[in-house]
Amino acid sequence: MFEFDQYLGFLAFLTILTIGFWLMIFLLTFVVPYWLIGNLREMYKERKEAKRAQSNK
Repeated sequence: MFEFDQYLGFLAFLTILTIGFWLMIFLLTFVVPYWLIGNLREMYKERKEAKRAQSNK
């Protein structure tokens, strides 16, 4: 069967794997959409300002 140090290594491996899995879920469901929506909002504001500046000339 397993010795104690092998058991600790296996637990460390499972912990790192689980942390990586949940980190990827967090990034794909929250961080990436937040970043994309923020960039689209900024692009919209910049285009709106450019149109406003051009129409005021």
